[in-house]
Amino acid sequence: MSETGQKKSKITASRRLYIKTKLLNKALSMLASDKEQKIIDRERTLSERVPPLKFPGLSIQDLQNLCKDLHQKIDVVDEERYDIEAKVVKNEKEIADLNHKIYELKGKMKRPALKRVRVSAEAMLGALLGAKHKESIDFKANLKTVKKEEEKKEELTDWRKNVDAMSGMEGRKKMFTGAS
Repeated sequence: MSETGQKKSKITASRRLYIKTKLLNKALSMLASDKEQKIIDRERTLSERVPPLKFPGLSIQDLQNLCKDLHQKIDVVDEERYDIEAKVVKNEKEIADLNHKIYELKGKMKRPALKRVRVSAEAMLGALLGAKHKESIDFKANLKTVKKEEEKKEELTDWRKNVDAMSGMEGRKKMFTGAS
């Protein structure tokens, strides 16, 4: 076994080429014999279905009758061909549908990779509305305005002034008088 895990071939390249040429020659001769056999089969079936025509000595009336018979036979064969062709088309369509269903059931459908595209609002409206969209639309114009109540802010005083006022006896006195 080699590194790739495959067995090394014991047949040399020249031997392999020789075998291939022999196979191709054999296939070519078989193909030629098949063609000859098809020609022989076709001639045999035609001779069975359609007897050889004997024109000498036939009157005009006999020729007309012969033509009518041949036309009738052609019509019958044509109808059979049409029916068979219709069946083949129907079967091919059914096969294609069944293959598609099998493919869907396996769930191995390739999904194309989609690219992200940045589109502006203007371009999107143009695509959706078409020719109707000509001018720019201001989306913010139709929004309701909401007034927020301003919270009452406590007055912030400088803490240093507050400390100075509270220092000493006066500040303590204020605390007691303010509490009562």
